[in-house]
Amino acid sequence: MSIKEEQEELCSSQEGEQLGLKQETDPFVKSFKCDTCGKTFRYKSIFYRHLRSHTTENQYCCETCKKNFRYNSAFLIHMRTHTGERPYVCKTCGKGFTQSSVLNVHLRAHTGEKPYSCKMCGKSFATSSGLLIHMRTHTGEKPYVCKTCGKGFKRSYDLDVHSRTHTGEKPYSCKICGNSYRERQKLLIHMRSHTGERPYVCNTCGKGFVRSYDLDVHSRTHTGEKPYSCKTCEKSFSTSSGLLIHHRTHTGERPFSCKTCGSCFTHRGHLLVHMRIHTGERPYVCETCGKGFMRSSDLKIHLRTHTGEKSYSCETCGNCFTHRGHLLVHLRSHTEMGHQDSTTHLLSKHHLPLTPDSSLCIAETSNGLMQTFQTL
Repeated sequence: MSIKEEQEELCSSQEGEQLGLKQETDPFVKSFKCDTCGKTFRYKSIFYRHLRSHTTENQYCCETCKKNFRYNSAFLIHMRTHTGERPYVCKTCGKGFTQSSVLNVHLRAHTGEKPYSCKMCGKSFATSSGLLIHMRTHTGEKPYVCKTCGKGFKRSYDLDVHSRTHTGEKPYSCKICGNSYRERQKLLIHMRSHTGERPYVCNTCGKGFVRSYDLDVHSRTHTGEKPYSCKTCEKSFSTSSGLLIHHRTHTGERPFSCKTCGSCFTHRGHLLVHMRIHTGERPYVCETCGKGFMRSSDLKIHLRTHTGEKSYSCETCGNCFTHRGHLLVHLRSHTEMGHQDSTTHLLSKHHLPLTPDSSLCIAETSNGLMQTFQTL
């Protein structure tokens, strides 16, 4: 739910109470409907004020962003977004707000108060506007429609964000690196890449994350939960995106194509890595020797040449290796078994998976000796 929606709901309630208007006991009974835009209202005074929005010119203009306002009170509140003024401060956590009404809503996050309950599913909300938006998940109502493509949305905020996909507008810019975003929340998440802030911490291992979603996904590594299952092969995944990418192995779909050479990929990340072959970009740089790499995994392997770390060990003789592929080559020296039996036996013993795209192969080296490696 957007702050704007919260403000509209709270202002409507407060002004109605000040005018002595009687509020319906059911927050979804709205008696006054605008014939111009279809919007409905609980209070006659708010309804009449809205009608003027279709005929009255905006009187107050912000010189900073050129946004217009019909009312001085709304204009003054808006100006605080530029000045940074937040005069209403929460005594519990110190967070500041531009309006007292928004502070009052915030306080419920500490008290746990959720006075508005859904009669259909019992879910409770801190604000009546939150309940109203939730009700649309039951009714299917999407009153905010994009004039460009006709797509509907439950919230005006969602429509505003969607509209920017057509206009290309990205009004939220990072002052440090210049990256721009369509949503303020996306900018806030991005800023954590500069500050190092990771507010979402795993209770099991203490690892921190910049997004609550990332923590939810990570938690499944501890619980083993994989709620997304493939209907074709019944393989399960911890994320919906993982399932989507996997599904393309069945359909053969490769929606991400290289404009330079035409190569196609199932995953956008794979395309981005591939593009570095053409651009020569090596974004992952070793701080010790300055060597650059296309992938973070390649840099991680390279760092072992400096640290001496050898993470892959042979359980038969104890030899250690810096690279998984080197261990696989070494394993063949311990057996004279047939190729496929040897592959299955060795990989199983060392807990290395055998997949259709990953098999042990025999190749002749420059000195005439036979060596084994794994195709990755």
